[in-house]
Amino acid sequence: MERRVLVVLPHPDDEAFGISGTLSKYVQEGASVTYACLTLGEMGRNMGFPPFASRVTLPSIRKQELEASCAAIGIRDLRMLGFHDKTVEFDRERLDSCMEELLSELKPTLVITFYPGYSVHPDHDATGASVIESIRKLPEADRPLVYCVAFARGHEEAIGKPDVIHDVRPFVQQKIASITSHRSQFQAVVGEMKLSQQEAEERFGTERFWTYTFA
Repeated sequence: MERRVLVVLPHPDDEAFGISGTLSKYVQEGASVTYACLTLGEMGRNMGFPPFASRVTLPSIRKQELEASCAAIGIRDLRMLGFHDKTVEFDRERLDSCMEELLSELKPTLVITFYPGYSVHPDHDATGASVIESIRKLPEADRPLVYCVAFARGHEEAIGKPDVIHDVRPFVQQKIASITSHRSQFQAVVGEMKLSQQEAEERFGTERFWTYTFA
């Protein structure tokens, strides 16, 4: 059983589709889960459907949505680190410093982040790269286990198939609550979320991770 889990992702809603079931499982098992979210998604294009946000109001709306998602998952330790959306890759020195401080403070047994180079968005890749390099600096015996999320085109040809697949069907309702908390985002992508329990389990019942191996 994991004892201390640190999640590092750049945008509100990054946790929802890919890992919220796993996080719900860890919370229920008694793990301490910290979610470090780098930005408030200020540059997001989706404003709800029909639109209810504006460029001015979007950061505060996405902050509220993130807090609601964490409440649905059961996360009590949410850190909002104050980076700006779509600029994470240009703020690497500060990002590395933040990652090293989090690792020193929390001493996680498991870290979850994006697989650098295989996560599509520059913010995702920069976040994953900083996490990996910060952990690499730790003495080998002190390094936590690292699970990465990957979904870039051709990623399985490059890094192989995921070696960790979690059955999160018992947590699918928490997962749907996490997804639907991000109303400004998911409505434009998914529309109305009206699924039976069976449909929800088939669609959202597994989550995949790659264990990062330090060379």
